[in-house]
This record gives sequence, structure tokens and C-alpha cells, in this order.
Amino acid sequence: MDITAPTPLLAGLSPERFMSRHWHKKPLLVRQALPMVKPFVTRSELFALAAADGVESRLIVRQGRDWTLRHGPFARRALPPLTQPKWSLLVQGMDLHLDSARTMLERFRFVPDARLDDVMVSYATDGGGVGPHFDSYDVFLLQIHGIRRWRIGRIANPQLQSGVPLKILTNFVPEHDWLLEPGDMLYLPPGWAHDGIAEGECMTCSMGFRSAGADELARELLQRSLDGDEGEDDGRIYRDPKQGATTTPGLIPAALQEFGRDSLARWLRSQGGFEVALGEVLSEPKPGVWFDRGAALARNAALCLDRRTRMMYDVRHVYINGESFRAGGRDATLMRRLADRRVLSAREVEALSAEARELIGQWAEAGWLHAGKNGET
Repeated sequence: MDITAPTPLLAGLSPERFMSRHWHKKPLLVRQALPMVKPFVTRSELFALAAADGVESRLIVRQGRDWTLRHGPFARRALPPLTQPKWSLLVQGMDLHLDSARTMLERFRFVPDARLDDVMVSYATDGGGVGPHFDSYDVFLLQIHGIRRWRIGRIANPQLQSGVPLKILTNFVPEHDWLLEPGDMLYLPPGWAHDGIAEGECMTCSMGFRSAGADELARELLQRSLDGDEGEDDGRIYRDPKQGATTTPGLIPAALQEFGRDSLARWLRSQGGFEVALGEVLSEPKPGVWFDRGAALARNAALCLDRRTRMMYDVRHVYINGESFRAGGRDATLMRRLADRRVLSAREVEALSAEARELIGQWAEAGWLHAGKNGET
């Protein structure tokens, strides 16, 4: 992807300029971001996914001032009739279940994969929506079928309605009001209130990019480090030969605090360091994601990552589906290329060392990657 080239996807901005001007800063309305766009999933296919185990889905129905929220799976007969207005079906993780959704996501890989949450499709009958709300993440809202009216505005009062199973704002004051048709797209940074209402039957695809909370990320990093702790105690103990008599026995000695900080830093280094823990956490698939057992790669075969696989890297390691591996030299270059492009040609696979080819063979058998034609998915 040429991040310096203007693109209709971003209203004629290049990805580079979009990230500088709008990302995490201000909304952007894009008319015909994807001209002549066709839904990558039909209504019947979406309903079938919502009925499947292991697929996250929600049904939201509004009747007057009352809202109801139910979680799937949903048999088709459990959904309201298509003639009933004001209901929505939201299906999460479309990129985990459909190659066509994963292909759609490729258009937005000018944003780091580490920020990706998922692709969601929202189906709604006339008047359907989820009420005025705000999100803590960046999102691209692409209209793929029918028409939806979007009203957006800054939040003056974040108070939520009480007694409602949804996080609906009580005092929503829109600043903009737009009708989005198939191919139109709206980008919203975190914290912007928005309310999308279907005008007739419609489907909207949202590409969400998560912003990890500091406390949540810290807990995950610590848990990851603890889970991987196979080292031995280095035998160091706290010593204080210069500790004098004290009249404040409840006060923790500063030297002991320093010993604790140093011990934690040493321990993290012994586990591979903070960077390894972070890479493993960020590449961990979502809960409930599983892989079909794969087959051994044939000789001279290109390969592509499975749509569910998360692969990233830093200066010393590659990370795939929550596991870390050291990589250097040509192997590191090719592994990083695989993470960036999600494909390797047969020639590139052959250029890997025997050790690296053995490793990707294990990944293939685990279902994390597959043979591809000429390096294509």
C-alpha cells in the first residue's frame, strides 16, 4: 500500500494525510469511498451466522421508549419479522468468519494491526438503531446496503439514560446530520456521539480500532508474564546491614522499595522483557477463536495467513497468535513481510532457513496459515 497516494477511500486524502489530519482528532464524511460497493454478506448469510455457536451477535429492539437487548445465537424464528420496524441485528467478528470481510479489512491496513478490534455488520429494519451513544475507539462506518441517517456531535454531557440495557446518552445534541447511501463512509474518532437510524432496510459495516485501557493492558501484561514464568529464583535476598533503629516501624524502608522495583525489572527481563509480553498480548486472538487443523505445506508452495491469525513483530521478535519467536537476518525480513502482507510467494518461502521453514510448517499444521496460489490469498 502506498500511504502517500490519494485515495477515494479517504475523500482524496492519502493515508498519510488522513492519519495526520483526522485520526483520533476529528470526523470525516466520505462520499462514495467505495463506489458501486456490493455487500460482502447477504441478509440470509448474516442471519445464518447469527444462528451459529461461536459467533458474537446481539439483537436490539425498540418499542416506543423501551429498549430490549438480547445476545445470540439466534435461530431465524427468534428474530422479529422483516416487516417489524425499529430492530437491529449486530454481528461481531465478521473478519474471523468470512474471507470477504477479511478482504474488506485489508483496505484499512494503513492503521497498525495492533489497534484492530474487528469488523461488525449491523442489519436494521426501518427506524432501527442503537440510540445516541459514543465509543472509546476509532471506527469507520461504511454503508453497504440501503440508507442510514447519521447524526453526530461532540459530547457536552456524558450522562446516560437509566434503566436501559444500552449506553444511550440522555442529552444528545447533533452538530451534523447526513444520509449515507451504499459506498458512503463516515470516520469517527473516540468520544464523538453518534446516532445511526435506518431509513428502510439497511446494512452498515463498521471497522473498529480499539484503544487499550491502561489498567486492562497492565493486567494482561502481568498475567502473560506470570503464565510464562519458568525461570528459577536468582537467589538474591534483601539485605539491610545499615538499617538503624527506628521510631517509625510502620514505614516501609526506601531501600526495600528500591529492591522491589529492581527485582520486578530483573524478573521481567528474565521472561523476555516487557516487549515480548506486549507482543504476545497484542497478537493473542479474541476469546473463542479456534483454528481448524491444517495440512503440511507442499514443497515450492506459496502461503497466506489464515483470516483469524494475528501476526506482528518488533525489532527482535515475531509474534503470532499469542506466541513469540526470535528472528534475525533474512528470516526476520521475510517473517516481517509475511506479517505486513499476509502472504509469501513460493520463492520467498524457499529463501527461508530450514529452521524457519520447519516453524511455518508447524504453523500450517496448526491451521494458522495455508498454501496460497502464487502468494495470493
